[in-house]
Amino acid sequence: MTQVGGLPTAGRVQTIGMTTRSARTLIVLRHAKSDWSGGEADIDRTLNARGQTQAPDAGSWLAEHHPGIDLAIVSPATRARTTWVLASAEFSESPEARIDERAYAASVTDLLEILRELPDELESVILVAHNPGLEELISVLSGENVRLSTSSLAVLGVPGPWAQLGDSTAVLVTSGRAGTAGLE
Repeated sequence: MTQVGGLPTAGRVQTIGMTTRSARTLIVLRHAKSDWSGGEADIDRTLNARGQTQAPDAGSWLAEHHPGIDLAIVSPATRARTTWVLASAEFSESPEARIDERAYAASVTDLLEILRELPDELESVILVAHNPGLEELISVLSGENVRLSTSSLAVLGVPGPWAQLGDSTAVLVTSGRAGTAGLE
């Protein structure tokens, strides 16, 4: 297994660019696989069995490679909240979490608004939400097109203040879904 910037890479991992030392880290996590069989409202959909396995896998990878997350911003959707509960249980100390109503069915503009409000004291933030907003956010911030399947994540280096996030203001460090060989 190769290492890029201290991150193990394997399989289909995309390691696009690196910064020597980013002032901040933004981690984007798409919710784990949800259940479509119940007929409930979209916001109330739960995780299916696969999703209940995916979320802790993502949490294990995060706890190993990004144990110092300062804040989790989580969509109010049941599947996103459950993803974060299961993922954060893998940390020795669960990061602080905040539910943000704007993160559900959010556009890139909505997500940027959420992130630009962050205080600069926060060095590492994870955003747990939904597509297509998350993929579009990564594209706007880094200029890279990344496909986020369920429970996939992307790590971005943010050299400037949160308030200045916008077009090409971050660097995609790595992306993929946590599996037995790291990110795949």
